[in-house]
Amino acid sequence: MNFNIEEAVAILSRTPQTLASLLSGLPEGWLGCNEGEGTWDADEVVGHLIEGEKTNWIPRLAFILREGESKPFPAFDRYAHLSAGSRTTERKLEEFAELRARSLERLRALVDNEEWLEKTGAHPAFGKVKARELVSAWVVHDLTHLSQIVRTMALRYKTDVGPWVQYLGILNR
Repeated sequence: MNFNIEEAVAILSRTPQTLASLLSGLPEGWLGCNEGEGTWDADEVVGHLIEGEKTNWIPRLAFILREGESKPFPAFDRYAHLSAGSRTTERKLEEFAELRARSLERLRALVDNEEWLEKTGAHPAFGKVKARELVSAWVVHDLTHLSQIVRTMALRYKTDVGPWVQYLGILNR
């Protein structure tokens, strides 16, 4: 097992800054890239991450620690961000950074020792899950969406790179 709470926090704490560095001030052409119908662009991914901070990771962790396996924790609406009010990407990045900072404070308050991470809860679809698995999924979720954003941005220039496409693995998935 590779999980370590401090290593998890090291990634989780960097995601807002990474997104801000990558996306702040970019023209809409970059922010609006997606992989086709039904996929998300960078701006929508940031909205999704905001919803996760509000209703997924910490609320579910608190639920596991409070309720155990007595009842399933609420389902997460992965598409709620698509009906959220319109805000600029800059404002979303700021909001995400604020929410993530609060989430990490709450994580440290909830998990004051590693034993808490072995507590189990009931996922609405998966059944029995550990708090450690939830926090691990949170880290990988961040990395997945960072990868998604970079991949969709690279695809914007797929036809523009000409014959170099054969050497650019990100364009050949």
